[in-house]
Amino acid sequence: MAALASTGTVPSNGVDLTYELFGDPSATPLLIIHGLGAQYTDWDPRFFDLLVTHGYFVIAFDNRDQGTSTWFDHAGTPDFLSILSGDTSAAPYLLSDMAADAAGLLDALGISAAHIFGVSMGGMIAQQFVIDFPKKSLSLTSIMSTPDATSVGQPTPEATAALMVEPATTREGAIEQSITTSKVIGSPGFPFDEVLARERAGIHFDRGHHPEGTARQMAAIFCSEDRRPGLAHVTVPTLIIHGDADPLVTPPGGLATADAVKDSSLWVVEGMGHDMPKDIWPELMARHAELVNKSS
Repeated sequence: MAALASTGTVPSNGVDLTYELFGDPSATPLLIIHGLGAQYTDWDPRFFDLLVTHGYFVIAFDNRDQGTSTWFDHAGTPDFLSILSGDTSAAPYLLSDMAADAAGLLDALGISAAHIFGVSMGGMIAQQFVIDFPKKSLSLTSIMSTPDATSVGQPTPEATAALMVEPATTREGAIEQSITTSKVIGSPGFPFDEVLARERAGIHFDRGHHPEGTARQMAAIFCSEDRRPGLAHVTVPTLIIHGDADPLVTPPGGLATADAVKDSSLWVVEGMGHDMPKDIWPELMARHAELVNKSS
């Protein structure tokens, strides 16, 4: 297992963020941002091992409204009918607020800049981060994401249906629901490790199962502005990764992100859906190393 440097909770941008740090604090800083409804414990621990082995100091955290970071239950359930009709005020916060949370975390940890790495909604937050905080950004890696969920990369009907299922309330039910969803949106071209997926889903439930927060994060996604105008001004080295079989954020989302960022590198992975299969990690590490070299 990767060496855990420290864990804690710090105030950031008006919220409390819980974080874990892995590796040597003098190594290359990598801020890693997870997706919709996810906690930092949802990352495969073997991926952290690999990152640390490749010389990164990994900064992982719970986004607001998930895990043990600040929940926004006082804001209630978003009115999605209003949101879909164009009322962006129905979201209690936006992706820009979540990017500011992450920037504040770096400040609290005394880290002036980092490589920014995000998946799915985390990729959207990472995109917003490098737009809003260019001096804190050494590079951008955006995986299975989109610059505007309302207009490009929309999910297939099957993926939409999987996400719209009423959230389970029991531990066993939540685990089964997680496995069912993973099989719908996952990678058809790669093996599915159901044993590990069940283990991580159990940890997720025990630590902070919070579907109400997931709904508010979803509102933030749909109410945030198109990032393409901002991405046009991004100058840090940028890597876009997308699966050609992703049913949740379909491939046009990745292509649009790559088109928006000048001189970005695009890697379309055959057989990859809306997850990050272990079999792609070696090439991901090699491509990310190239990105880090460009930023030096």
